[in-house]
Amino acid sequence: MNSIGARTLLEKEVRRFLRVPGQTVLQPLISTSLYFIVFGYSLGGRGSVDGVPYLQFIVPGLVFLGLANNAFLNTSSSVFITKIQGTVVDLLVAPLGPLELLIGFVGGAMARGLLVGILTWLVAMVFTGFEVAHPLLTFVMLVLGAYVFAVLGLLAGVWAEKFEQINFFPTFLLLPLTFLGGVFYSVHTLPEPFRTLSQLNPVVHMVEGLRLGMLGVGSESTLGLVLLAAVAVGATALAWRLLDTGYKLKQ
Repeated sequence: MNSIGARTLLEKEVRRFLRVPGQTVLQPLISTSLYFIVFGYSLGGRGSVDGVPYLQFIVPGLVFLGLANNAFLNTSSSVFITKIQGTVVDLLVAPLGPLELLIGFVGGAMARGLLVGILTWLVAMVFTGFEVAHPLLTFVMLVLGAYVFAVLGLLAGVWAEKFEQINFFPTFLLLPLTFLGGVFYSVHTLPEPFRTLSQLNPVVHMVEGLRLGMLGVGSESTLGLVLLAAVAVGATALAWRLLDTGYKLKQ
């Protein structure tokens, strides 16, 4: 492995989003925090959900929302811009293989996603206090979630040929799945057939897994962790193949 090349690309990706922190970190942090404040306090009078105060209940979902969105957007925009500007040629002629490209692009996106997610969590702590029921599960869910959506963003960036195609995934796929994924409510309280239909949404199980780790409530199964691991393996294999063959990168 070209460790110097991988580290250089990783540092470049991290510096890229830190160069405009107001857009890449502060803006999503404020947006997610507003969700917490507005929904938390406007609906907080409904009491507790699954045995915890509503304001505390929505924290894991909002952390996951900020983490997933920003990890996805970082790789998708970065890869797509290198194609539009023609700088992808520099990566293709450099001694960088699929592994180095994955480390660089995905590592940078994970850093941004985790940064926004953890900062959102810290803001929430001011209102709800600090509590982690299962630290190891929480850590694994956060890291694996950031990795999965970073790789999915890379796949979107490689596939897309227009800005509209880049915006399709977060607008018409990622946003509905996350908002219908039990971020602001418990899917167990839904009437049938919506409760059963919600189980088909993979984000539901991912949010439930993080909620179990942070609060100790929610689904007692590890389905969310298993789903993240399965998507991680499949997405990584596909991304490796596309980067190795230069799909839509070699003109």
